[in-house]
Amino acid sequence: MHQKVLILDFGSQYTQLIARRIRELNIYSEITPYNKAPKSLDAYKAVILSGSPHSVRGENPPKIELLNYRQKLPLLGICYGAQYLASQAGGEVKPSKIREYGRANLTQIEIDSSLMNGVELNSQVWMSHSDTISALPATCKKIASTADVENAAFVFENEETFGIQFHPEVYHSKDGIKVLENFLVRIAHFDQDWTPNAFVEETVEDLKAQIKDDSVILGLSGGVDSTVAAVLLHKAIGDRLHCIFVNNGLLRKNEFEQVLEQYKGFGLNVKGVDAGERFLSELEGISEPEQKRKTIGRVFVDVFDRESKLVSDAKWLAQGTIYPDVIESVSATGGPSATIKSHHNVGGLPDYMKLKVVEPLRKLFKDEVRRIGATLSISPSILGRHPFPGPGLGIRILGEITSDKVRMLQEVDAIFIEGLKNWTLYDKVWQAGAVLLPVQSVGVMGDERTYENCVALRAVESTDGMTADWVYFPHEFLQSISNEIINKVKGVNRVVYDISSKPPATIEWE
Repeated sequence: MHQKVLILDFGSQYTQLIARRIRELNIYSEITPYNKAPKSLDAYKAVILSGSPHSVRGENPPKIELLNYRQKLPLLGICYGAQYLASQAGGEVKPSKIREYGRANLTQIEIDSSLMNGVELNSQVWMSHSDTISALPATCKKIASTADVENAAFVFENEETFGIQFHPEVYHSKDGIKVLENFLVRIAHFDQDWTPNAFVEETVEDLKAQIKDDSVILGLSGGVDSTVAAVLLHKAIGDRLHCIFVNNGLLRKNEFEQVLEQYKGFGLNVKGVDAGERFLSELEGISEPEQKRKTIGRVFVDVFDRESKLVSDAKWLAQGTIYPDVIESVSATGGPSATIKSHHNVGGLPDYMKLKVVEPLRKLFKDEVRRIGATLSISPSILGRHPFPGPGLGIRILGEITSDKVRMLQEVDAIFIEGLKNWTLYDKVWQAGAVLLPVQSVGVMGDERTYENCVALRAVESTDGMTADWVYFPHEFLQSISNEIINKVKGVNRVVYDISSKPPATIEWE
């Protein structure tokens, strides 16, 4: 068993990034809602308290019993976690004179502090708070400050208990990874042994024990997640894995045929099921985004229920669900943060479907999945493929979905993606696609007036999909792609480029 960090989630938007950064140190971490904390700490070697949208001064702030943690394991409070540590020990937390959000610099550091060792003076950190620790408890010592935050970091004397007001997990904190490494390696003495090879070996053994002699059906999509899940399962159970690739009528142009061809060399049992007409029929007249997602998910499950009955001894449905899917659907393992959107492959199956769910990648971020895939010798061309949403083009067609709209968007998307590859831009982008907008605008083609559709192009750069920024493309590229789309795709006379970041926007429009 790996040594584990327990992250108690108070609802911060950054909690998942704490786990993400810790894994960069080859240390395994688990996120648990603060109100569902494990009764025993025997499985853990350190505890981290996350930030929160709440205030310790509020009427009903999130609370835990700190005596269960202090002086039992090394303890680090981040932002709200630091304020909670201070307030509960007799310190004072007040509203900030100015709400400090964004970049700040450390103007004072105790160089002999084990937590801040190696952190440079004036190092940039990321702040996100409206309260500040105005007075530390008598038992605490200040170890860092910024120009506006006197008590930016502190330690309880004669304890391995620390608080930091800034967010080391956010990439804008330049030495944030050093702070986490100091806490986990120098102070808590973790072995850094959670590696891709270890994950593969342990997951294969866990799958063997979980599935035993049963057969498994896997929903293959051709993307990174389902491919890595399939190869892991194949290593564990061999031919008892039955992969099914469903054409939901919302795939990219020619994708159904291309994916089936792609998997011929994998040694997997792969069956193609063309259910496009059924999906489009069920979606007729539906325009509300969540209803579209739920309809696609329901039909997806129905198709698998039918197919599962054709496989002898099928007891399990495997899915390539990854951590961001779970986070955005149900909040971080049931924590207090809000649901952003539902995912068709998250949340189990209806009672009538007699399959149990197995999700070997459920705790991984996308970049971790790619590293696992490289360890499994999966082709770089597959591992480098952009993410594509489970509902497909159904959430890139705003409003009602029709076969004509699908055809139109498939043509636009194909031109955009092929253009990225021809201009050697594809591998510099995390995810790209086109969106068909529910608006029409006036145009002129030749000597004739047109009144046709507008499409938006979207391309983002990201590390794990939790946050993302739009990609700057050369104007010549955008001009070339726009011209090609308008000239070749009947029904489109206007192209725009989306320059929104996540947050506040999401990567997909629906």
